[in-house]
Amino acid sequence: MVKPYSEDLRIRVVGRVEAGYPVREVAETFGVSASSVVKWSQRKRETGSVAAKPMGSRQARSLAAQRDWLLARIAAKPDVTLRELVAEMDARAVRTSYGSVWRLLNDEGISFKKKPARL
Repeated sequence: MVKPYSEDLRIRVVGRVEAGYPVREVAETFGVSASSVVKWSQRKRETGSVAAKPMGSRQARSLAAQRDWLLARIAAKPDVTLRELVAEMDARAVRTSYGSVWRLLNDEGISFKKKPARL
């Protein structure tokens, strides 16, 4: 993922625009796009800061409300499969997918490993 421009650069660019220089001239001088100059200037006017927005935020899991039930179910029957969990949740009127269940369990550090190969 690409890193955002430094805040120091953003402050200098917006300062030049606020001093009355044309956007395209400022963009060429600092080696950034004109659209970046415009966006940074707008952000400064709206929020008072030119800081970059946070990157890479995690979305909340759709099954977060079912977390306790899933963990209790796995504690009761450790060899339950993901497909069985999806079917049981469907029976409880919770529509979900295999991937959603896997992601929630992966976040909890729970994995379903195959039995070791026999010699």
